[in-house]
Amino acid sequence: MAENPTEIAVGALTLVVAGGFFAYAAQTTGWGGGGADTYPLTASFRSAQGVALGTDVRLAGVQIGTVTGMALNSETYRADMTFAIDHAVEIPEDSSVAVTSEGLLGGVYVEIVPGGSPFALDAGGEIADTQGALNLLGLLSQFISAASGD
Repeated sequence: MAENPTEIAVGALTLVVAGGFFAYAAQTTGWGGGGADTYPLTASFRSAQGVALGTDVRLAGVQIGTVTGMALNSETYRADMTFAIDHAVEIPEDSSVAVTSEGLLGGVYVEIVPGGSPFALDAGGEIADTQGALNLLGLLSQFISAASGD
């Protein structure tokens, strides 16, 4: 069986591109095992609508981590969330966290607003001051009904 050099080159290029896509997907989802450079933090939200595993955690608009776990607390009926935060970033213990929308049609991300405490949260610490996701469609509906009522 004769081997065509063009077919070999195209096959090799296909494998390189597929490997690149795999590496990108592993890096984006945090699946690559790079968790050694992060530490976990937790928070409990009234509403975590739109948040999924792998959602960005940002501080001042810069991604500093990702959402690594989310579960419903059966006692409080709140969404308990776990984040993996970059080890180089220390979060003050009086910080707050909110589920924020990127825009009217955009996705959501988790935003940490740093506090002024000189003491940082330890690994596994909990951010107590939280704000859940806003229901933009519900707010728009209330605005329209209030405007039409006048």
